[in-house]
Amino acid sequence: MTIQLHYLEYLPILIYLIMLLVIGFRKQAVQPGKEDYILGGRQLTLPAFVATLVTTWYGGILGVGEFTYLYGISNWIVFGVPYYIFAILFALFLAPKIQPSRAMSIPDQFFAHYGKTAGYLGAIFTLFMTLPAPYVLMVGLLIQAITGWSLWLCIVLGTLFSMVYVISGGFRAVVRTDKLQFLLMFAGFAMLLIVLIIRFGGISFLTSHLPRQHFTWHGGNSPAVIVAWFFIASWTFIDPGFHQRCYAAKSPRVARKGILLSVVFWLVFDFLTTATGLYARALLNDITPALSFPLLGHQFLTPLLSGIFLTALLAVIMSTVDSFSLLAAITIGYDLYRKPLSGDHSQTKRIQMGLMIVALLSILLAVFIPSVIQLWFVVGNIFIAPMLLPLLACYYPKLRPNAPYVVASLVFPFIISVLFLGLSISQSSSLTNIEYWLGIPPMYPGLVSSVILFAAGMVSRRQKGS
Repeated sequence: MTIQLHYLEYLPILIYLIMLLVIGFRKQAVQPGKEDYILGGRQLTLPAFVATLVTTWYGGILGVGEFTYLYGISNWIVFGVPYYIFAILFALFLAPKIQPSRAMSIPDQFFAHYGKTAGYLGAIFTLFMTLPAPYVLMVGLLIQAITGWSLWLCIVLGTLFSMVYVISGGFRAVVRTDKLQFLLMFAGFAMLLIVLIIRFGGISFLTSHLPRQHFTWHGGNSPAVIVAWFFIASWTFIDPGFHQRCYAAKSPRVARKGILLSVVFWLVFDFLTTATGLYARALLNDITPALSFPLLGHQFLTPLLSGIFLTALLAVIMSTVDSFSLLAAITIGYDLYRKPLSGDHSQTKRIQMGLMIVALLSILLAVFIPSVIQLWFVVGNIFIAPMLLPLLACYYPKLRPNAPYVVASLVFPFIISVLFLGLSISQSSSLTNIEYWLGIPPMYPGLVSSVILFAAGMVSRRQKGS
């Protein structure tokens, strides 16, 4: 579906892309070394911390629009509340321990506490967790909707614009561009919502034009589905973006307070997106739900304002693409290829090469598996189980079993989750509508096996008195 744009709608997008490149490519005084390229020299201040975390954690904006269009305020219950809870827990119990550790990545922790085998397994899992293919696909779909070009070309262009400045600037470039994207995402949605309220009215308009179910907490979804989304929100604990920003923070206080402030901003933004999504359902019929936000802005804003709103949508998605791209590149160039080099600059070049590999892999995945939901489903269900307990145990030694049990808890929960996923896919009518085998999400049996292995490992450690 192509949206026929007025020429004034293209203008803000063009200005944004130019500003993005100018800010991203801003020269540094010296060539960044390894720590500077990966973590910005560990000098991340509170405002920068909030801006980069808020934008990076919200890349699935088209999915939010789709879910709200279909299920109403349940969007807030599914994609809001559980993530607030886990983010607050992360801020209180993990952030103060992560920042002083002086590690640079999640696999760094695994190498330090569990040895090489666990370290490399953690690095492989982290790579697949951070490949930005779903967000690359989303950028491509949005560009296709406003240009009518072929999807593969839109994916390639979106990937290049989202990643190109990261090559030279690393984490500092990501943070600089995130500040611009933070302002755009809030301004764009606030502007659209205000216009809609003035033009059509507030809650009385929505209640009279929406199905009653759109105002229920479940939106028609079963309690089991809602609970499954709560478990998926535990992804927060193993999210490499959260950990990277805590490593980069100037102090434990910045890391803890930055996450708590981010929760406040997410709550506000969730209100803006959910309310806007309700207006989309009330005003638009017979549309592709994933395009409800861009179609709403295009139809009910003036061309220039619509262009600003489309720019905000692009900014939200691209802020996640550049951050995840850097994280995946770090995993390739720093965590997986750990052979010592002559200096920091050689390590940086290796990460830059990793970024090119990430771009290629993400483009291929997005082209050949053009389903954002499927990509999210696979990643969320097979990596939470093996990674959750080993990562938590890095910061809480009393939970830590001996290394062989950790390796087992990385391998077997992953295999079990993959098997359950395969069985679910085999009985489903399509890849975009996967039905759980026996009604069990694949991560559940994986988590159970992980808990059993960790418990056995802790008992074994205590019996040996180690």
